[in-house]
Amino acid sequence: MTRAMASKKKAAKTDKMSGKKRVYYKKVVYDGGEFEVGDDVYVKRREDANSDDEIPELEECRVCFKAGKAVMVECDDCLGGFHLKCLKPPLKTVPEGDWICGFCEARKLGREVQLPRPPPGKKLARTLRDKLLSSDLWAAHIESIWKEADGSYWFRGQWYTIPEETSAGRQPHNLRRELYQTNDFADIEMESIIRHCYVMNPKEYAKAHDEGDDIFMCEYEYDIQWHSFKRLADIDNGDEEGDDSDIDEDWKSSKDAESDTDEDVEYEDEKVKNLQSRASSAHELAANSRKGKFFGLQKIGTKRIPEHVRCHKQTELEKAKAALVLAKLPKSLPCRNKEMEEISAFVKGAICDNQCLGRCLYIHGVPGTGKTMSVLAVMRNLKSEVDAGSIRPYCFVDVNGLKLASPENIYRVIYEALTGHRVSWKKALHLLNERFSEGKRNGKEDDRPCILLIDELDLLVTRNQSVLYNILDWPTKPHSKLIVIGIANTMDLPEKLLPRISSRMGIQRVCFGPYNYQQLQEIISSRLKGIDAFEKQAIEFASRKVAAISGDARRALEICRRAAEIADYHIKKLSSNHNPAPEGKGLVRMSEVEAAIHEMFQAPHIQVMRSCSKLSKIFLAAMVYELYKTGMAETSFEKLAMTVSCICTSNAEAFPGWDILLKVGCMLGESRIILCEPGARHSLQKLQLNFPSDDVSFALKDSKEIPWLAKYL
Repeated sequence: MTRAMASKKKAAKTDKMSGKKRVYYKKVVYDGGEFEVGDDVYVKRREDANSDDEIPELEECRVCFKAGKAVMVECDDCLGGFHLKCLKPPLKTVPEGDWICGFCEARKLGREVQLPRPPPGKKLARTLRDKLLSSDLWAAHIESIWKEADGSYWFRGQWYTIPEETSAGRQPHNLRRELYQTNDFADIEMESIIRHCYVMNPKEYAKAHDEGDDIFMCEYEYDIQWHSFKRLADIDNGDEEGDDSDIDEDWKSSKDAESDTDEDVEYEDEKVKNLQSRASSAHELAANSRKGKFFGLQKIGTKRIPEHVRCHKQTELEKAKAALVLAKLPKSLPCRNKEMEEISAFVKGAICDNQCLGRCLYIHGVPGTGKTMSVLAVMRNLKSEVDAGSIRPYCFVDVNGLKLASPENIYRVIYEALTGHRVSWKKALHLLNERFSEGKRNGKEDDRPCILLIDELDLLVTRNQSVLYNILDWPTKPHSKLIVIGIANTMDLPEKLLPRISSRMGIQRVCFGPYNYQQLQEIISSRLKGIDAFEKQAIEFASRKVAAISGDARRALEICRRAAEIADYHIKKLSSNHNPAPEGKGLVRMSEVEAAIHEMFQAPHIQVMRSCSKLSKIFLAAMVYELYKTGMAETSFEKLAMTVSCICTSNAEAFPGWDILLKVGCMLGESRIILCEPGARHSLQKLQLNFPSDDVSFALKDSKEIPWLAKYL
């Protein structure tokens, strides 16, 4: 029985009860146990498994096979419990810290170990912990609880998995009680729950001493589609216990709730008691085993949304604002079909090739042209083909250069995503070299191809370019099965790299050109499909304005979103003052779009750029020119001074000298137009624009004082 099958009965029931209300609860008492949102529970894996009903009340000693009430100590390797008097030599007290039994120590030394066997006719009883770690049970995190119209109780569960069930298998660094949180959810009837288990983050787990048998440690989330690992955010639950906000923070509505509208759902605060009851068994545990209740993995400090807000029916303008948010994942990606077909063909060709030799793809284009989103859309489309069995499974790792503290940290990020183990970047480089260069495999499914997506590839450029060389050299090795997709804004980045790197990057490239106004119109209209909130002329006006400056789709969406906010504010202000509503449906008109454009392009930092000195404008134009030329957001004062000197010489402008230029840079840094290191570093001072280069171009391209400046923007 798979996790997907665990909710088959649910689908049959909901078909019969479509249109009926669910009642959601934060806490219920069911079968003698109290369960609430945020709890972790054991879930039956097989309905016909007799072992799931045999729960020993007392843990048995692994030597005498008796439970008793004598003090027991737990081995941190095999998790077996031992009476202190049964050990050889016997122990008088429970040892502090980690303790390993003599059987495990002998096994590690390579000796043959004969484990004690139970007396004839006696079966070794297994605890729920043993069953979970041997794949005879499941563990799940409760996301929401509800009662169906027929009176049955259900919960939305997020599954945990053991290391053996991942693509990497159990690794030497995995703890015996370690679980992975997955991105797999299911609706499960509460009859399947056995009892609580307690999943902790590493900090809480390390502090849990002498506290029980049903606790586990979880540090990573495992993506069941891409077979990659992601570290869970560290959450401090310090003094939240007992706070009234805990109840609200534990509440989380199911995104897949099957009610037609929010008004059809009732929320109950009181406890609900089931007629059945189950006697809670006293569980005798080893003295140094762990116990405790922890709800922290899902508590992120958010407040419960008030009921009147949840039941509020959104207006067309509110729907438009939500649809135009940049973080919202669009249902489709228009105007990039050709580029997506090229990326898809590249990936399929690389996966079908068993050797995957020299498979690298370079994607370039100006910011805001959909490069990263197109690649991720292709990956989502290929996921369905993998599920259908038309292409072979593969793992996918996504790395953004902006999130790396240094270029070398990419080794650590890649290795952690592949194995769920965090090591230093030097050790990660060594292990990745063993995997990709020497073909060493550790996991049971490690032979599947790996697609590595590196966004902002130009940020990995170092003085000797060793990071890029290592990453682009791995795909050329036999049996590496590594495919690299690099994304950057600079078109000619490969030509600026060392020949040994550019040759490995290959000739396969995909160019994303700036959007024209028709494409921007189509993108905005696709986001607003089914939402009647904008006049057609308003969308066209915003599209033409952005296309004339940069062709950045993000700018166009932001302008339209801000225009919808302005229109919504005006309508609500009129309603609060009891004034008559404006004629029409309250659509966003050209006047609101023009106001949003004025806000965006007449911002204070743009006004500062326009009013700054002549030399400051040349300084900023040189930074933009250096950015376009190198593709690097950060530059040094020495390079910039040489660029300013060339610009001034080419346009018969007197070069002011390095000292004056250094003062100009420091003044721009004080006004936060640029980010710069202290001026005491002189030629080694690092500089970076604090605002998009498009803003600098917009502010300075029409400068009457320096008309020739536009050709460098």
